[in-house]
Amino acid sequence: MLYSSRYSSFLQRAEFLSSKFSSVSPALKKFPKKFNVFFEIFAVCLLVLWAGLEPLASFFGSRALCLTVLLFSNNLIFYRNYGQPVKRKKGPAPKMLGNEVCSVCGDKASGFHYNVLSCEGCKGFFRRSVIKSAQYACKNNGRCEMDMYMRRKCQQCRLRKCREAGMLEQCVLSEEQIRLKKMKKQHEEETARTSTVVTPSPPQEAAALDPQQQEMIEKLVAMQKQCNKRSFLDRPKVTPWPQSQDPQNREVRQQRFAHFTELAIMSVQEIVDFAKQLPGFLELTREDQIALLKTSTIEIMLLETSRRYNPAIDSITFLKDFSYNKEDFAKAGLQFEFINPIFEFSKGMNDLHLDEAEYALLIAINIFSADRPNVQDHDLVERLQQPYVDALRSYIMIKRPKDHLMFPRMLMKLVSLRTLSSVHSEQVFALRLQDKKLPPLLSEIWDVNE
Repeated sequence: MLYSSRYSSFLQRAEFLSSKFSSVSPALKKFPKKFNVFFEIFAVCLLVLWAGLEPLASFFGSRALCLTVLLFSNNLIFYRNYGQPVKRKKGPAPKMLGNEVCSVCGDKASGFHYNVLSCEGCKGFFRRSVIKSAQYACKNNGRCEMDMYMRRKCQQCRLRKCREAGMLEQCVLSEEQIRLKKMKKQHEEETARTSTVVTPSPPQEAAALDPQQQEMIEKLVAMQKQCNKRSFLDRPKVTPWPQSQDPQNREVRQQRFAHFTELAIMSVQEIVDFAKQLPGFLELTREDQIALLKTSTIEIMLLETSRRYNPAIDSITFLKDFSYNKEDFAKAGLQFEFINPIFEFSKGMNDLHLDEAEYALLIAINIFSADRPNVQDHDLVERLQQPYVDALRSYIMIKRPKDHLMFPRMLMKLVSLRTLSSVHSEQVFALRLQDKKLPPLLSEIWDVNE
């Protein structure tokens, strides 16, 4: 009984001190990570000295062992108070005891969802909000206390609480991403089943595309070449890249930015021309055409960028004459948080050694993605996409018969493009903060509200 009372007293003191540290957590976030680690260890030592080691020392056997245990537990105590999610090792989530509560609303938790212990309701709410890029308004100026009742009344504060609890948007997969992952898994399972068959079979004639697929691929490649040719003719209209290296010269910075935006406009026009020639695209309503183009354009631009990557000089070449490294992109006003992922993606695509047909099919598949925001006729978009998916699978099986994982690898590149698209949105916002005004076409296609 004496031990229990001492232990209880220690926990009360520790909890009190822990609550005091939580009040300074916003300020701690501004310090370097190394300082935060030092502060945590120092704070735990203060906690030990203030609360007393006697109760725990009697349990662990010595003060030294007790101090070691406390230092290892500081991540749990203080990261909770910083308002940051406690990082868990990869692998299965911890076992549920049955009495856990949702970190957002306090309802019964069903498991770890998007990096946070939460209920099914908050899990679904967060997923829907992210996929729809939902914007909510709070009648109480964002001061609502979230609980099981208020979660239905204020969506803005509920979404804010989800993020504060540590839910990660990058963990949310769209319907298209889920579908692509399922296709990859099915393909891998089929490959695994066929690879277990060791019975020798008589030699067969080389597989071939059916005539419709062959014609489709030839038309796609021809369409792309024609669109590229028109862009090449517009090359003289692009603002020349300034020769001056003075980073303080405002006019030089503006010229570099104009140079890149004009190249982007040419790329957008090329993509729109290509999309309009795709069989079935003009069958869609005007609203669905706009919805598909607005969200797929940047992803296709990144695909085309990766196509022009030169690994020998770690640069990207536009229109045969313009080559840019990372520093050139930065000089034009782009951030390395956006530049580095572009180059990493381009390197990954370059390693796949895709040909013109495979790139053209990937672009067509990307355009007809039914899960894009504001698309109304999902069924029609999926039907229009399916022939290109089938043609790509058949083409890869014929061109790379021994590489059974190439098809799922290529589909997963489309998933990677979704992440890059999110990074691009942040880059556009950063450009606006720098007072860099985008041309009207880019503002419209990327939904930039000036």
